[in-house]
Amino acid sequence: MGIISAILVFGILVFIHEFGHFIFAKLFGVKVLRFSIGFGPVLISKKMGETEYALSLIPLGGYVKMYGENPDEEDDVVSDEDADKAFSNKPVWYRFFIVLAGPLFNYLLAIIIFSFIFMSGIEKLLPVIGEVKDGMPAAITGIQPGDKIIEIDGHKVKFWEDIGNYIKFKAGEEVHVKIDRDGNIISLTLVPKKEKVKNIFGEDKYVGLIGIMPKGDYIEVKYNLFESFVLGFKKTNEVTKLTLLGIVKIIQKVVPADNIGGPIMIFQMASETAKAGFSSLLAFMAVISINLAILNLLPIPVLDGGHLLFYIIEMIIRRPVSLKVRMVAQYIGLALLISLMFFAFYNDITRIIKK
Repeated sequence: MGIISAILVFGILVFIHEFGHFIFAKLFGVKVLRFSIGFGPVLISKKMGETEYALSLIPLGGYVKMYGENPDEEDDVVSDEDADKAFSNKPVWYRFFIVLAGPLFNYLLAIIIFSFIFMSGIEKLLPVIGEVKDGMPAAITGIQPGDKIIEIDGHKVKFWEDIGNYIKFKAGEEVHVKIDRDGNIISLTLVPKKEKVKNIFGEDKYVGLIGIMPKGDYIEVKYNLFESFVLGFKKTNEVTKLTLLGIVKIIQKVVPADNIGGPIMIFQMASETAKAGFSSLLAFMAVISINLAILNLLPIPVLDGGHLLFYIIEMIIRRPVSLKVRMVAQYIGLALLISLMFFAFYNDITRIIKK
């Protein structure tokens, strides 16, 4: 089931990405010759209308082959009869959005998945204290295990995360807390202690802490359609920012480069996540979908981002970038992409051997 889940995750993400290119190409009147999941030799195909739908041998992506996409090549010469259906003859704005649609659909998929998770219901930790650490502000103030924090500085507290999200910014400042102790409401004042902790990238940072741990009481919370969409959008943006920050940290060598993984790592993680439940697998799919969108938007020739860069330049200089420049850039981009893939595979295999 883990392997099947991994294949489904990868297949759906590739399909959604290519479907974005496909639907916008159709929308703008471009003739699509082939819609393929996978690269290399075609295993199964069926032609419907002017498009051949195919499943190819190498399951590391997919592609949409559009008529007149490479008019300089012998097998893609544009005829006068179908000139209006050629990708290369479309306005630069059309070509820009056709290429952008792939990553955009991956981003939208993440929003939809996260929205569905919030609508289906997620477990939230209640703000009930299970442990109070000696010598910390909570213990000094008299907070006890079993107390439920209901308000901080006039802000209502519904879940445990509300406490940390507020307290961490209040190091050294007075904080007024209301707690529910066996039905009795007690008001207390404490000063969060400034403590050094590690963030997810292993960097030191200082936050405010009061020295409490949760009891571990959970409640399932379901949101309506509108709330779910808003939360799904916020979560997608949060993961996007975190992913971009992660790339920066790798470049800065804060995060080791051996954290970079490829398809093998994705399959392994999908397989493990599937064991944790359907919601966990969906969340994983959303995160990988965001990563796929970001990867494809990198300004590297061969990737969508490289094509978009050329179209932006074309908009500025009012003419297409010369074929020679594009060809040289394509070779450089291809070399970079192959190098990155080999490095990712090397990391994946090394992890397997070490395990």
